[in-house]
Amino acid sequence: MRGAAVPLPSANIDTDVIMPKQFLKGIDRSGLRDGLFYDLRFPNGQRDPRFVLNRPEWNEARFLVVGPNFGCGSSREHAVWGLLQFGIRALIGTTFAGIFFDNCTRNGLAALSLPLATHAAILRHAQDPSDNWIEIEMMAQEIRTAGATWTFEIETARKEALHSGLDLIARTLLDSEAIRAFESAFLNRHAWSRPVPAAQTAASTGSDTGHLRERKKVL
Repeated sequence: MRGAAVPLPSANIDTDVIMPKQFLKGIDRSGLRDGLFYDLRFPNGQRDPRFVLNRPEWNEARFLVVGPNFGCGSSREHAVWGLLQFGIRALIGTTFAGIFFDNCTRNGLAALSLPLATHAAILRHAQDPSDNWIEIEMMAQEIRTAGATWTFEIETARKEALHSGLDLIARTLLDSEAIRAFESAFLNRHAWSRPVPAAQTAASTGSDTGHLRERKKVL
């Protein structure tokens, strides 16, 4: 993936800053793009031209170069959804809050933890809007610019999930044949655990109901 990198190096940006609480009221994920960093983008309801994501030279943002402990605070998944709706495809930092980090992986947002020196070099690159485009090659584990290439570490399972775009359920379904084979073999060994057919359940329920009616007559 390739795009513009945007510097946002403040430490300890929490999920309430990323997605303020007033945008958590919906019953679906719609409209979260508007809520992303709302209090920084629109303090007092007015667009702040100084905030980096409001500045034209950092249009087409695809990557955020963030400060340490990004995503701390409450475990609201809306923060990740809002970043994705805004067009952010990767976060480049040093450390991330644990639950936020997991939410990123589960929703297809890359969160890359880099050594301090590497992060500092990429941050300097992002701070120059005339030359802030980078490319992230997930399988090669490289971040590339026109003049430099940096490598990063990432767990194999997380790399494959981000590269394939499959969530946990979709990855599980890749083994659906093996799951069905296991289920069939298990039920053959433990017949008592087989689900009761719906018709038999209904008949049993009807019989029990009739028994109760007869018992009431006796009483």
